Amino acid sequence: MLEEKLKEAIVAELKRQAANDPQSLSIDDSEDLIVKGKIDLDDLTMVIAGAVAGGP
Repeated sequence: MLEEKLKEAIVAELKRQAANDPQSLSIDDSEDLIVKGKIDLDDLTMVIAGAVAGGP
């Protein structure tokens, strides 16, 4: 489903950003998704657009 692909893409991108700069962003997805810090919205937007368009 599209919703599941979007959710997976968003979480994966946020985890990638957190791994690249753990001082600025932390992710906890043990139960619900908890995000603390600075998010690069341009990168996140590109990932979401790719997921909607059917990209990798």
